[in-house]
Amino acid sequence: MTDTRLIHRVGVDALEWLWAHRDGFRLQPDVDPEIGFLERFKPIGELALICKVLFREDVAGSRQARLARQLLEHVWRDTLDGGRMLVRGQRIEPFSPVPFEVYLPFKELGYSQPEIERATVLNHRLDSWVRFPLDATRRLGLSAFQRRFGLPARPPEADLVGTTWLAGTPEPWTVEGHTAYDITHTVFHLTDWGERPDGLPDPIADYLATWLPVWIDDWLDLERWDLLGELLVVDACLPRPTLDEPAWQAFAAAQQPDGAMPTVRTMPEGDPDTVFDMIYHPTLVAAFASALATSRALSELAHTKS
Repeated sequence: MTDTRLIHRVGVDALEWLWAHRDGFRLQPDVDPEIGFLERFKPIGELALICKVLFREDVAGSRQARLARQLLEHVWRDTLDGGRMLVRGQRIEPFSPVPFEVYLPFKELGYSQPEIERATVLNHRLDSWVRFPLDATRRLGLSAFQRRFGLPARPPEADLVGTTWLAGTPEPWTVEGHTAYDITHTVFHLTDWGERPDGLPDPIADYLATWLPVWIDDWLDLERWDLLGELLVVDACLPRPTLDEPAWQAFAAAQQPDGAMPTVRTMPEGDPDTVFDMIYHPTLVAAFASALATSRALSELAHTKS
């Protein structure tokens, strides 16, 4: 059985690094609109989602939980200016779903920005929002977010599952970098980021149970830590997770002493802001994978003892 302490330590160290580098979750208010003001929202939305998972699974120690709450307070108050920067982004791109997607986990954790909520309700009524050009996996995620917000999903999630690449159970050797991320995020959306393992249709769950160990071995050999972390999350989302011990040991060994996780092979060097942009995602993924895998390991231990 995989060492639960090792899995948990990965998440603790990742949160320590994220807190120490919290100023990296910065916006660029004066950026050229052609470059995209909303691009810098993505790391903040991902941070909020991972913190929500951490609180939901209730496996964080007191310091880890405190750091997660402090990170949320920092990005909400200082980076997003109490949500007002999300309002600004919505005004710049009225039909973009990004401000809503970033806002939702904050709302679920008790934060409030009424103007974003009003804009969301308005956009939800517009056919233009339904037709906004998104790929199948992102569209599935947006419908899931609408449901969680309390609105009818447009289109319904059940109508979208079959349009995703994963639903076609693709030939396993065609799963490469970009398509592998498409698979992992389809799983995240179908399971509400690991909350509902039964949200995976049986054919998809069976397909993943067969081929996920192979993909984990492949990406482990390539030292693609970012993608390996997402695949470890997928494993924890399955109805019967394996908690692959060699993969977790290698993943933990790749983590730096300060908690940072490289994207591929070893840590990059250079300008601190550039390095942050390269490694914040694998470090967030490490915290995400740790929370889910720790929760599953403790549940397995409890069932074994009973």
